[in-house]
Amino acid sequence: MKLFSGLYERAMRWARHPKAPWYLAGLSFSESSFFPVPPDVMLAPMSLARPEKAWFFAFLTTLASVVGGIAGYFIGLWAFDFIEPLLHDVGYYEKYLQVRAWFDEWGFWAIFIAGFSPIPYKIFTITAGVISMSFPPFVLASIIGRGGRFFLVAGLMAWGGKPMEDKLHKYMDVIGWSVLVIIVLAVIAFNLK
Repeated sequence: MKLFSGLYERAMRWARHPKAPWYLAGLSFSESSFFPVPPDVMLAPMSLARPEKAWFFAFLTTLASVVGGIAGYFIGLWAFDFIEPLLHDVGYYEKYLQVRAWFDEWGFWAIFIAGFSPIPYKIFTITAGVISMSFPPFVLASIIGRGGRFFLVAGLMAWGGKPMEDKLHKYMDVIGWSVLVIIVLAVIAFNLK
């Protein structure tokens, strides 16, 4: 059944859309302060579809993400009482507490590590505001951490280029169904505990 290859073709068409960089910037900004979808889901196919623009896409993603992170910082600084119940509702409160402990232990480096952490970046940016982390180191660590991640993703996609795009297209259904089976088995195994 060729479900995933059709989705892949659609994603690659969207990645080549003239307004795709604007959508990428909007997603990058919102993910750093409130939205749950990471920008990698757009950055990777855009860099794969147009490898000659991969570095530009990485720069745009980094810039928008850092600006969104600054918004998250001020949300934490000025509006934490308002969003704290939301953290409970969406299941992020435990992650917030974990990130807060990381800040206590590592300070500046917690934001740097956030660029590569599976914990959503917005939790780090909001927490940095809650604890009133010094603003210049927050921005510097955000640039380094997020930039490192996005330039790595874009670089790998650009390096793979057209041959990688062709191989992904050829094997997308096998990859997609394999990932789906792994997820189902992991959910079953987790629920059996």
